[in-house]
Amino acid sequence: MPRDTSHPLPLRGIRVLDLTRVLAGPYCTMIMADLGADVVKVEKPDVGDDARQFGPFLPSGKSAYFASLNRGKKSIALDLRSDTDRPTFLKLVSRTDVVVENFRAGTMTGFGLGYEDLKRIQPRLIYASLSGFGHEGLDTNRAAYDVVIQAMSGLMSITGAGPGKNVRVGTSISDILTGMFGAIAVVSAIRHRDVTGEGTVIDLAMLDCTIAAMENAISRFSVSGESPVPLGTRHPSITPFQAFDTADKPIVIAAGNDNLWRKLCDVLECPQFVEDSRFATNDARTENCDALEECLRTVLCRQTQSHWLERLDQSGVPAAPIRSIEQVANDPHVASREILHRLSDGDDGSFLTAGSPFRMNGHAVPLSDTVPELGQDAGTVLERWLGES
Repeated sequence: MPRDTSHPLPLRGIRVLDLTRVLAGPYCTMIMADLGADVVKVEKPDVGDDARQFGPFLPSGKSAYFASLNRGKKSIALDLRSDTDRPTFLKLVSRTDVVVENFRAGTMTGFGLGYEDLKRIQPRLIYASLSGFGHEGLDTNRAAYDVVIQAMSGLMSITGAGPGKNVRVGTSISDILTGMFGAIAVVSAIRHRDVTGEGTVIDLAMLDCTIAAMENAISRFSVSGESPVPLGTRHPSITPFQAFDTADKPIVIAAGNDNLWRKLCDVLECPQFVEDSRFATNDARTENCDALEECLRTVLCRQTQSHWLERLDQSGVPAAPIRSIEQVANDPHVASREILHRLSDGDDGSFLTAGSPFRMNGHAVPLSDTVPELGQDAGTVLERWLGES
């Protein structure tokens, strides 16, 4: 589906060479493509992005995993180590605004294609390097995948049902965070270049990005001297702020202040909880969280999830069911926000993916419904970027 040109996108006219693969880098460049940038994936001939081999697979044999991260991009197949293909890549660099790569530290320099090499060709170049541990520091040569970074960053140490029951976050959050921070850094560098005329080299590490998103865990350790541990669904400093069982299905309740706590007690018809000195303030409730949890569980198990959700909603206490992905995919509010997006399956059908959260001037950002085949856009890119037919 063509983009709606009646609402110009903010990165229209920006050219991006995307040398990335799998998740962090492709997520970064997909954000830029969604915002209007002309993103060209430079893929290894014959095999392309590793994610093309990751399931689940569509009936056509194409990877839904790859498709969900590469909508709206173009693909050209070039071997950066080949004397035949390198001149073409360097010509493209001379016409581009941004290069994004997520090779292990030192790989591009080893190819003779590091920032200093490419800067000589395009002095205004924005060069974003996304890696596991960064290009400076003691562990730059370590290999990284999302689960490794979740473990190394401390994120896994605070995620799980309790001490010793650590789990990985259910999405590849370290990769996603790095992609998001990468897109923010590139857009900031574009602004800097517009003002100064100068390019920028960006060094983003998955480890750094995950630590940066650790909320107040580092501060809690610094102040208390104790490393935080996993607390299940409970919040470390706001109570009650967690999941509870009901007579049938679980419910999440977030009574984030004393006023909401009193409203919750009204809903539960338990005025004695308000009067209990153990629960009088948020600090007291947090200190006595085990006792509070037992009191609330006893009451909540007397009625169904739907009963409590209706009453809590009426009272203004934030609460929710724990929904399945199927329920989210069929939610009317989600549909009204246009956050789910259909991609072409390459045949006559389509499949559902997560879309873009950006809404600008009252409109959802228009998204492409196409995903590039490996190398399919070589002719178009060479003609439009280099004037070669």
